[in-house]
Order: sequence, then C-alpha cells, then structure tokens
Amino acid sequence: MSLTPSAADKKARTLSEAMPYIQRFFDKTIVVKYGGNAMTDPKLQEGFASDVVLLKLVGMNPVVVHGGGPQINDLLKRVGKQGEFVQGMRVTDEETMDVVEMVLGKINKDIVNLINKHGGKAVGLTGQDGAFIHAEKMMLESRDEPGKMLDIGLVGEIDRIDPSIIHFLDSGDFIPVIAPIGVAADGETLNINADVVAGKLAEVLGAEKLVLLTNTPGVLDKDGELLTGITPQEVDAMIADGTLSGGMLPKIGSALDAARGGVKTVHIIDGRVEHALLLEILTDEGVGTLIKSE
Repeated sequence: MSLTPSAADKKARTLSEAMPYIQRFFDKTIVVKYGGNAMTDPKLQEGFASDVVLLKLVGMNPVVVHGGGPQINDLLKRVGKQGEFVQGMRVTDEETMDVVEMVLGKINKDIVNLINKHGGKAVGLTGQDGAFIHAEKMMLESRDEPGKMLDIGLVGEIDRIDPSIIHFLDSGDFIPVIAPIGVAADGETLNINADVVAGKLAEVLGAEKLVLLTNTPGVLDKDGELLTGITPQEVDAMIADGTLSGGMLPKIGSALDAARGGVKTVHIIDGRVEHALLLEILTDEGVGTLIKSE
C-alpha cells in the first residue's frame, strides 16, 4: 500500500532529521541503563531491542546495562521475603543475593535472546566474567545521622572496571548486555546498583552518552514539571533541598558522576514511551531530561 503525500512527507522528514545524529555519533559508545516498564511490557521490550539493533547497524556502539528490581521483589515475595531498601539501595543478605543472581541471570538471557531475534549479536555478561567489575563491600553513610555507617549486606561499590572485554566485543560488532554483579578480591559476589554500574562504565569507556530509562518523564522540579535540560550544579541544589530523594538518588548520583567524569551528555528518559531510545538519540525533540557535562 502506497503512502499518502502527507504521510510520505512526515516519514521523509523523520528520516532526514536522523541523518546528522547518525553522522555525529558514528563509532561512538552509548551506554544504556535498561529498566522500569520497558523491561516488563512486552511491546516496549520488543521496541527497545529493535532500537538497540538499529543503533548498532548505523554505526554506533551500544552497551546495555540492566537492572531487575521489580522482578527481584516479585521472587522475594514468592519465597516469603520482603525487599528492604535504605536510601534507595537494596539490603542484600545471602538469601537475597541468591535471588538476585537467579533473577538477573534470567533477565540477561532474555534480553540477549530478544536483541538476537531482531538481528543483533548480543553477548550476556556479569561483572564476574573475566572479573571485569572489581568491587568491594559498601558501607552506607546514614543521611539522618552523619558519620554513622550502615551495613546493608552483600552490596558492592565499584573499585575499578577493566574495559578490555567490552572493547573486544565491540570490535567484533557484538552488543554487550551486562548484569550488575561485581566480584570482590576474595571472589565473593556483590550486588551493585545498575545505575551505578552504567554510570561508571560510561566513564571508563569514554562514552559519548549515558542513557537511563526510567518510569518517570525525567527529572521533575518541586511542582512536578519536567526539566528538559539541567546542569550538574542545579542537580546538586535539588538534592540539597530534597527535590530529589529516595530511589532517584542512586540514578541521579551516577548521572552526575558520569557527567563530571567526561561523558558528554547524560539522558534520563521515559522508558514507558515506545522507541524512547531512538527518539532521544536520533531526533531534535527528546523524551526526558538532558544533563550536560561541565
């Protein structure tokens, strides 16, 4: 069926609008943190996988880091255990760590299969593979009692990342799909917040962009209005006055670290929008908040 003149014009404009972005980001690394509804809605899952494959086909180097919070919570409930969070970080005892590894392993395989189904060449990894994410046990400082350190279990903070395995996969046109599990010096596995892994990986890889998919329109001000563009200094002020809190803190913290660590732009986008990834990277109008590096 042929297009009407108006439909043809709209499609042509969309394609021509994408061209300068394809040229600008050719052979650039784009780290994508995949989470929220985009991971649980079948239609959004398919759209995300095709978006990642398209970015690869036009010459970019996407690297996917995924979480699994809702799925982990669901399995914990089924085994009679309640998920617990402190300052946006999951408290992880040994039983919870077993659940985390089980769930993230399945999610990783599912994402790899979906990307491959759409014509990509995805390879699933955790930080244990080649010990490329070195971590140490995290002690969290209490926000209510400064100076008091909280033990939240088998939760890690990143010591260093060895990017060689990612470079190797990129050179073979593979798409790395990474589960946020690190390995300590003694071989113990540690649960790491996926936003933190994505942000640090973007820094280490010298990524052009870090894109964080969320279940919100982006960063909202005190009145609930979307901020389409903000600076790291403005983010600092929003954290200080409590505008940003709870589960948004690890996400915005990793975004800030990446922006200050050399990643040119960080995008916090609404993963509930179909093809949000393509809209943010290949069009003039995005679907979230842009944080520019200093």
